[in-house]
Amino acid sequence: MNLGKLFMLQNELDAHIEQQHPRKEGESRHDKKVLALLVELGELANEARFFKFWSRDQEPRLEVICHACKGIGEFHHQVFSGPYHTDDKTEICLYCSGTGIQKRPLLEEYVDCLHFILSIGLELNFTDIDVWKVKEATTTNQFIECFGTIYKMHFQNRVTGEVPREMYEHLFACFIGLGEMLGFTWEEIEKAYLAKNQKNHDRQDSGVY
Repeated sequence: MNLGKLFMLQNELDAHIEQQHPRKEGESRHDKKVLALLVELGELANEARFFKFWSRDQEPRLEVICHACKGIGEFHHQVFSGPYHTDDKTEICLYCSGTGIQKRPLLEEYVDCLHFILSIGLELNFTDIDVWKVKEATTTNQFIECFGTIYKMHFQNRVTGEVPREMYEHLFACFIGLGEMLGFTWEEIEKAYLAKNQKNHDRQDSGVY
């Protein structure tokens, strides 16, 4: 787990965003990042779906099959190579880069949360942190613990003007535990983070986000 690398990449993205969207006088980017994290965590839970006891569909949204290649990852067609001959040709699907998967909603929402957790750590100057793991008995309680810790951090900051390092580390520990409970390895989390980080840079450059 190379958190130093992720903090560095997040710092570069935050600087890019600050350049494109300078802070207004009196604006609290910290508060907005906390709210954004709560929103993203809710979207993550929505994609996980496990808590929707009122629905017959409680399966997590793990993968969306590519609409172009229908999950095959490539296209097969024939090309004319002569008056009486055709050759079979295979082309990789450009929509999914040959994976057959257009997107992974649950993992993408998880790394969206990670972006804001890292960004909040940068705001608090907590980039050299101890890493451990907290796992509640159920995924429901794990989500609630994450939500609760985020709010406690916000309340502590409002009352005292600072957040204890241990409180931020506890949030990270809960979030890492949540990732494991959702079935993610750190390797695929980091790979997905890198892809989304680049996409976020591209969005800032294009103005489409």
